[in-house]
Amino acid sequence: MSDTDRRYMALALTLARRGLGNVWPNPAVGCVIVQNGRILGRGWTQPGGRPHAERMALDQAGATARGATAYVTLEPCAHHGRTPPCAEALVAAGITRVVSALTDPDLRVSGRGHAILRAAGIAVAEAVLEPEARALQQGFLTRVALGRPMLTLKLASSFDGRIATASGESRWITGPQARARVHALRASHDAVLVGAGTARADDPQLTVRGLGISRQPVRVIAARYLDLPRGRLAASVPEAPLWLAHGADAPPDARAFWRDLGADLLEIPQENQRLDPAFLLQTLGSKGLTRVFCEGGGQFAASLLGAGLVDHLIGVTAGVILGADARPGIGALGLGALATAPRFALSATETLGGDVLHHWTRIQSAPA
Repeated sequence: MSDTDRRYMALALTLARRGLGNVWPNPAVGCVIVQNGRILGRGWTQPGGRPHAERMALDQAGATARGATAYVTLEPCAHHGRTPPCAEALVAAGITRVVSALTDPDLRVSGRGHAILRAAGIAVAEAVLEPEARALQQGFLTRVALGRPMLTLKLASSFDGRIATASGESRWITGPQARARVHALRASHDAVLVGAGTARADDPQLTVRGLGISRQPVRVIAARYLDLPRGRLAASVPEAPLWLAHGADAPPDARAFWRDLGADLLEIPQENQRLDPAFLLQTLGSKGLTRVFCEGGGQFAASLLGAGLVDHLIGVTAGVILGADARPGIGALGLGALATAPRFALSATETLGGDVLHHWTRIQSAPA
């Protein structure tokens, strides 16, 4: 692996990140076409998953792509869908070398893309910056391997881990810079997920605001009885997709109300008198979601942690103390021994005005 290959693949990975949150159910891919040290074309997966990164880069390069090298963050696709396979497009364009970061685990591809290239006489180099590509593709890889999306749990809390005062006041524990950062995190995920308690307490919109984006994440609320406020949330249904996960015992009139507004209803079986969190995540995966950003509340977060479904923790901590009578960020887990507690490894920290963001990754996580 040469320094040149690393440099151009790093650029392709930067381009791929532009698609996070915008391209599900497809992976976010980046592509750079280079010849004699000159970049001829750059592309990334477009909103909705089409066109693919390779097609964008080839269209930009045009006839100059002949004889060039293509750097692609994921193995070029080999199957026919709404567009021809990208592997065949690279062959037709006269590309003579392809450098990829990661083999696509999708059984429709899984080595076939590389095989098409090699059969056409194209030199193929694999696994360039593979760890970085694997981290970027974690949502897609988790859905392919486990049938569920990658899950990030965000908690904005006081220094002592509280998310609201005893009376329920929570606006605002963290400052404006931290809140803006949370909107950016929402935008990098396919969906925003909350439990019914948070929805009832805040009547949230759960949309991305202040960033000028055109494609909003799906909003998912887990509410067994669909007993949700009918104010801001109901009024915002036309602004972004709203999926409501509910139990079999949700009242028919509540179902009709939200369905008539345009919400999608997902019936989820129950476990211990609550919606089964594993089934919920599998359902979201079956609908194509690859990256989900959960914003609480406390008991819902505990159910996700207890089921081993949380891949990343994002904590935004403020320098304020609320005390033991305030509401905890995580509900009861019922742990009998420290050894059984979910554990995460610190991967990054960031100062946001007067607050601190800390990012943790689950130890022995699902595909990463």
